[in-house]
Amino acid sequence: MPYIGAGLHIAIALFFAVHAVRSRQQTYWLFILFSFPLLGSIVYFVAIYLPNSRLEHGARKVVTAAARTLDPGRELREARAAFDYTPTAQNQMRLAQAQLEAGAAAEAAATYGACLNGVFGADLEIRRGAARANLACGRAGEAIGHLDFIIQSDPGFRAEEIALLRAQALGAGGRQDEARTAFEDALARYGSFTVRAEYAIWAASVGDTRLAAAQRPELERAMQRWNRNTRDLNADLIRRLNAAYAA
Repeated sequence: MPYIGAGLHIAIALFFAVHAVRSRQQTYWLFILFSFPLLGSIVYFVAIYLPNSRLEHGARKVVTAAARTLDPGRELREARAAFDYTPTAQNQMRLAQAQLEAGAAAEAAATYGACLNGVFGADLEIRRGAARANLACGRAGEAIGHLDFIIQSDPGFRAEEIALLRAQALGAGGRQDEARTAFEDALARYGSFTVRAEYAIWAASVGDTRLAAAQRPELERAMQRWNRNTRDLNADLIRRLNAAYAA
């Protein structure tokens, strides 16, 4: 029995080691995983795997959607009040995120910019927020700059999301050949429904109807396997996808 337990720990560590290599994590994670299989796997799961997993992203979407439905402006009001009362860096970050989620992309970009002017200039989570805000308000060049900073600092940081955002930013900035390459690379690396759907939406937006149509069978096969909750979580993406095909 002890051998079975040890083998299971090594198998789990091997699974996370493969994930670490594929997502280009720092090599010290391999040392930790194989030197301390059980403890290392737990630490890797909490620190790296879970924050980048679709499970956490889905749970966050559910909570956010519920909060918006009950009181759409509550988080923004509370974040603004907290920052006005105590203008700390943490409250400033919270305000920037609340502005972005409320659709005030230009305000969010300015607030994120102010965050980056301080000691958190190298914080990748703030850079991610700044990239999203700048992309949302049409500042593709600024968004690409933040995304390139993230990739150069830590290629494994939210790798799929960052790759997709960069492809979208390249497209928004008129760099369509580079955008195509970035979308193709993201699709080859991750193959997720979100990446494929955004690729199809981009293709339709630049008039490449053949490429957009080529993605449709796989997208429809994926949606046929969804339950109601998954469909609700992806409602906005499906709406945009249907609009792209209709156009």
